[in-house]
Amino acid sequence: RVLIVEDYDLLRDSIAQGLREHGFAVDTAADGEDGLWHAQGGSFDVVILDLMLPKLDGLSLLQRLRQQDTRTSVLVLTARDTTEDKIKGLNLGADDYLVKPFKF
Repeated sequence: RVLIVEDYDLLRDSIAQGLREHGFAVDTAADGEDGLWHAQGGSFDVVILDLMLPKLDGLSLLQRLRQQDTRTSVLVLTARDTTEDKIKGLNLGADDYLVKPFKF
């Protein structure tokens, strides 16, 4: 079961469709607050998380999940591509960090 937290509708829907076609159950959220609510209330194998989100940014969402000892794997999927951004995301508890654009 996958949770996608991405504010760009087209990308979020495209990733969700691709994952569903490969047999995954997918939930989605368009902002950080909704993403946090879903992540706290559901049982997900992985969260695919954008960093630049409205209402609550992705790093804050990630930090809150890790503070609550949530062990769900988190894949950061973002346009932020500096080494510093990657280190910060991984240090806050992301399991992996993938830069946009990417090949599905």
